[in-house]
Amino acid sequence: MALSTKTSKARAIAFSILVLLSLILLSACSKKAEKTEDIRPVRTIQAQLQASEFVAELSGEVRARVESRLGFRVPGKIVARHVELGTLVKRGQVLMQLDPQDLLLGQTQAKAGLSAAESNRDLAKAELKRYQELRDKNFVAQAVLDAKETTYKAAQASYEQAKAGFSNQSNQAAYANLTADIDGVVTAIDAEVGQVVAAGTPVVRVAKAGDMDVIVGVPEDKINSIRQMSDLKVKLWANSGEVYAAKLRELSPIADPVTRTFVAKVALPDTAKDVRLGMTATVLFGMKNPMAMIRVPLTALFQEKNVSSVWIVESGVVRLVPVQIGSTSGEDVLISGGIQAGQIIVTAGVNLLKAGQKVRILGMESAPVASAANAAASTAASGANK
Repeated sequence: MALSTKTSKARAIAFSILVLLSLILLSACSKKAEKTEDIRPVRTIQAQLQASEFVAELSGEVRARVESRLGFRVPGKIVARHVELGTLVKRGQVLMQLDPQDLLLGQTQAKAGLSAAESNRDLAKAELKRYQELRDKNFVAQAVLDAKETTYKAAQASYEQAKAGFSNQSNQAAYANLTADIDGVVTAIDAEVGQVVAAGTPVVRVAKAGDMDVIVGVPEDKINSIRQMSDLKVKLWANSGEVYAAKLRELSPIADPVTRTFVAKVALPDTAKDVRLGMTATVLFGMKNPMAMIRVPLTALFQEKNVSSVWIVESGVVRLVPVQIGSTSGEDVLISGGIQAGQIIVTAGVNLLKAGQKVRILGMESAPVASAANAAASTAASGANK
């Protein structure tokens, strides 16, 4: 029994030694794995100088050039509303009505006062005429005639006062009807039937038909460059295929206290079609720049420690070069310094590269060309303001 156990242990040891020797022989006979060099495929473009155009793109809203906030000239309770939101109105059309009862009572009272003042004036006039005849016959003293003349003048003044009061009260009664003072469209209704409003409280907004503006907010860092841009174009979000030439009509000298932007009003041309109030529009402020720049895609920029750089391919190896950005244009960047025309610039995978790395160019792309579409979707950088 003991002999068989020793034999089993000897066999196990011999088997282990045999396996170990086999592994040693296999490792000695195997070849060393060759180290493969990391060559990363990239897409590139060739840098080309192009005439640049600084463009600032701002979104805004189409509004009427003239929009009136109408309110009653007298206080009262609204009893009728004759328009709805979007109603086209003509000048003189009644929009809302107040309860006229109190105003009509005041008009009646003023009319009665006018009648009384008129009777007193006529009586004083008749007495003055009789006393003038008596004075001509020397039946009364001059002092009595002077008193009658004074009484008549006072009665005449009271009549004029009552007449003015009646006219004023008649106007007040007419003010119970709120009428449109321009041809246009109702853009807002701020009061309803049954509501008691004070004099001058806006209850209806009417936008004048015709001229329209695009209202945009200009950021503080672009206000100076906007003043110098004369080439203005407007695109409507509802019809982005149409681009209209526009004109800067008004630029606020004071920033809005809430948005901290300067309100700019851009006049739309009369040729603009299918434009509705409240539509979203984009205003493109353009300015030609005589200095040519190199246009590259945004994907070519490599940002590190607030420094913008691009990868240059030289003899199949990449090199990181810091650049100066002049402005942006849609999905492209205008580079004003750091690289030269003719150099090969990596446009994709810039975050996966390292200095001195070998690359394989997948296909040389043509440099992006400035177009109306790119210019329409661009924003001026701070460098363009200088």
